[in-house]
Amino acid sequence: MNPAGFSEQVRRAWAIARKDIRIYYIKGPVLIFGIFMPVFLFLAFLMGSRQLPLAFLVSGLVGMALFFTATAVSPAIFPWEGQAKTLERLASCPITVEAIVFGDMIASTLFGIGITLITVIIGLALGLPLLHAITLGTGILLAACCFSAIGMLLAVPPTNTPSNIMMLSSLIKFPMVFISGIFIPLEQMPPWGLALAAFSPLTYFTDIVRYSFTGTNYFPVPGDVAALILFTIVLTAGTMYLHKRTMPKRM
Repeated sequence: MNPAGFSEQVRRAWAIARKDIRIYYIKGPVLIFGIFMPVFLFLAFLMGSRQLPLAFLVSGLVGMALFFTATAVSPAIFPWEGQAKTLERLASCPITVEAIVFGDMIASTLFGIGITLITVIIGLALGLPLLHAITLGTGILLAACCFSAIGMLLAVPPTNTPSNIMMLSSLIKFPMVFISGIFIPLEQMPPWGLALAAFSPLTYFTDIVRYSFTGTNYFPVPGDVAALILFTIVLTAGTMYLHKRTMPKRM
């Protein structure tokens, strides 16, 4: 693809992102779910785990907020549009499947970043010092891209029934939360738990957040960043490839 054609596809992807934000993301129920779901999980765990330091718990809250919000709506966008027959209209336009997927990922990334910044502000309001702001900002950006790719990967099955996708999404997302060091410190996990945690990008983001607030972490920060970059590249490439294969089955 020539540079002019590429820039045109990027412009169309941005139009898709704006459409998604307007139709799917700026809705009361979505915003409430994005903010209160992680907060309620945090409060429930706080009441049962008072011996854990506040910085550990708030770091987990930030990790959950970004993970849940960046994957909250994106898995259901393709089924919704397939159900409404708007996906056929998009596919008939001069836009590539990759650009459509990329546009959905942009919207998911921006939504995740916006909600996560609220949880960071909550942590600061509780008196936690932010020791490494640049590291935290880098981690949030990388993880938002990575988690949005996960959300779009969950939308790959060619079904036009959103409930089927959301059920699959829940079956995958909740186990990831519990193996990623959010509720149990990585240093307290058994070897098999650490082995599972290593396959979750949420593990590395949570580690970055804890380092940003406390200055301590389990993995080296460059390793966390490299892992998020690798996960983002692999998941994005896989998502683009699989959606290109399954798109004709949605029509």
